[in-house]
Amino acid sequence: MLRKPVEAALFDMDGLLIDSEAVYIRAYQDAAAEFGVAITMDLCHAMVGVPRRECEEMIQEHYGPAFDVPAFQLCFRRHSARHMEERVPVKPGVPELLAFLGARGIRMGVATSAQRESVERYLGRAGLIGHFGAIATRADIERPKPHPDVYLEAARRLGVDPTRCLAFEDSNIGLEAAHAAGMMAFMVPDILAPTEASRARAVRVLPDLHAAVALLREHL
Repeated sequence: MLRKPVEAALFDMDGLLIDSEAVYIRAYQDAAAEFGVAITMDLCHAMVGVPRRECEEMIQEHYGPAFDVPAFQLCFRRHSARHMEERVPVKPGVPELLAFLGARGIRMGVATSAQRESVERYLGRAGLIGHFGAIATRADIERPKPHPDVYLEAARRLGVDPTRCLAFEDSNIGLEAAHAAGMMAFMVPDILAPTEASRARAVRVLPDLHAAVALLREHL
């Protein structure tokens, strides 16, 4: 199943380690209600796994040139912070998978489109950040996912050949990025179902990270 010996595992954050995509959708709905506009699930889903700047462009296009996107995004961030302050929800199987990999000497890192401040705050509050020897964010690279840059940067910071890395993603855009980086990529879908292209690229599509532990126990 695995092409090469595994030296490291890289993880997306939103929707994979932290159950945050559903929180972000709620926050966008709260912000839309404050602004007196409707927001469609299609728009919310289109922004899954997409960096902030690209999301802002999508919002501007959706509501028109007169819409105050900076104020709307500020409102969104306020609501998402409020929801996250109540509880940082960790996805099922995360502690077990991190413990399993750590016990086998597999180095771990994060490759995310989120801002570093959010990564450190949410993973810190969830008690997960100590597992990761490297964090690469959108600010660290030129091209966002689906380009491979953030995964390549995370592997570089760990000092590991990308082809010897596992990658775990929840989104189709992220899976494309990990695959383009030459990694052995697994998809654990969150909001969006895997496309046929993602199924072809993934080593395996899994229902949750508990299944990843069970599968890797046979191969590591």
